[in-house]
Amino acid sequence: MLSNITFGRFFPGSSPIHKVDPRVKIVLMIALLVLAFLSGNYLAIFINFAAVFIFMALTRIPLKNYFKNMKYILFIVVFTSILNLFYAQGEPLFQFGWLIVTKEGLNNSIFVTMRLVMLLLTSSLLTFTTTPTDLTDALECLLKPLSLLGMRTHELAMMMTIALRFIPTLLEEADKIMDTQKARGADLENGNLLKRARALVPILVPLFMSSFRRAYDLAAAMECRCYNGGEGRTRMRVLHVQFRDVLAMLIVVAVFALVLLSNVFLPAVCI
Repeated sequence: MLSNITFGRFFPGSSPIHKVDPRVKIVLMIALLVLAFLSGNYLAIFINFAAVFIFMALTRIPLKNYFKNMKYILFIVVFTSILNLFYAQGEPLFQFGWLIVTKEGLNNSIFVTMRLVMLLLTSSLLTFTTTPTDLTDALECLLKPLSLLGMRTHELAMMMTIALRFIPTLLEEADKIMDTQKARGADLENGNLLKRARALVPILVPLFMSSFRRAYDLAAAMECRCYNGGEGRTRMRVLHVQFRDVLAMLIVVAVFALVLLSNVFLPAVCI
């Protein structure tokens, strides 16, 4: 069911990862994602994965919550992996008619799959351990240099966080609408692709109406509380970099160094 999707949700806790400064978590997440695409051999990608799994274990959140979302992008992962099997040129391994699978294509397919999984796990690591308020403050702080160019960084950070925050809410709403339509006799699972697409109309229309209503209510609530953007706004919690934040950065720097050394001293197997 759609309500089982955990992407964008926050799991309260007191783990070391929960306590890391959200600004540091965002920077480290970006660094780990960059490392995933810089990894050119299996040792490098293994080091990257090991670091992510260590951080996941430190959050004390059950691993099943991280992998719940995997089945919803499984088609994209499988399709992309199969496409990369026949994309690269090199040493042929076996052939299906006019389709040739090469050694380089197999390596590319494996690395693309690993990078997509890394993307999902790393982004989940951030959202699972960071409240929407902290995420807004961290994004605003990191985007603050753009305010010199005239960009309204606070409003931008607020919009990004609200959009992320309402993903689970809208999925839960869609799940309820689907159950309601099924109870009224709607067939959402049988028939060809065109029939299934038409069956989604009774779901999408009330979902859009509900989304606009929630947006209107949120705007009214913010207006009633005299919200006027970042001007003159104070924060209940002031972010400060502490020892645990420095330690987390040092760990990622060490991982970064190991991956780069692996790329230098071991031959690349992925183009």
